[in-house]
Amino acid sequence: MLHLVFSESDLKALHYQRFHHPHPRVQVKMEALLLKAKGLPHQQIAELAGICENTLRSYFKQYQQGGVEALAQLNFYRPSSQLQLHRQSLEEFFRANPPATIPQAVKQIEELTGLKRSPTQVGVFLRHIGLKRLKTYSVPAKFDQEQQATFKKTSWNPV
Repeated sequence: MLHLVFSESDLKALHYQRFHHPHPRVQVKMEALLLKAKGLPHQQIAELAGICENTLRSYFKQYQQGGVEALAQLNFYRPSSQLQLHRQSLEEFFRANPPATIPQAVKQIEELTGLKRSPTQVGVFLRHIGLKRLKTYSVPAKFDQEQQATFKKTSWNPV
């Protein structure tokens, strides 16, 4: 069993943060340590907080290493794409030379950066930089140019 020493200021901070911290996970951490300060056994604390005992021990180690401030930190794993390193240059290039297809964009990215990415990843990246797919349609086989010109002159009012 870990032996933790809680100062009066730490107890006040734990008591306040268990309800007032904006993130619920930090609130659970504060509640667990407050229960530890009250002298409850680890198994009961884990049950009351709704976490496993290994997680509880990691909370205790965080408190031992950095106090209440360490408990309040959230370090979520957020992977970032290597394309983000080249975002500005790629965005400038694609604004000047929009790709007709995703495979064309894949090839251009590979030539510019040396990074080979799947079409799905490239499509997501292009959407993140603000480019979107333009839908194009073919002209019907029975297209009558004279009828369209007449329509434009008589009925169509462009904005």
